[in-house]
Amino acid sequence: MQYMLLIYESEEIFGGPEKTGSLMAEVGPKHFAFIGEMGAARLGGGGLKGTAFATTVRSENGKQTIHDGPFAETKEQLGGYYLIDVPDLDAAIALARRVPLGRDGAIEIRPLIPLPPGVTR
Repeated sequence: MQYMLLIYESEEIFGGPEKTGSLMAEVGPKHFAFIGEMGAARLGGGGLKGTAFATTVRSENGKQTIHDGPFAETKEQLGGYYLIDVPDLDAAIALARRVPLGRDGAIEIRPLIPLPPGVTR
């Protein structure tokens, strides 16, 4: 089963939107080590630039508008993700518990909707 592990933390603790702070220099290598530890379970993933670089396309009543930044203002921002393929939710939780965080944060685990036969991602 495929899952997304969505990493939410305050981007400010990493030096703001540019993510140039000392904590980023500390946590970044931990992610590279974690990538190696995941082995074949890891299908993809990556870090995201800060919300100052985000653009949102919003649709309301059939009309689309473009906005700078993320749609919702929260204390924690989506900072990266892993796409994994593991046997079940318990295995996904076990990996999510090992995702490096700078300080406080959350790892959201979301199953992917299976594609019909013959369709690939």
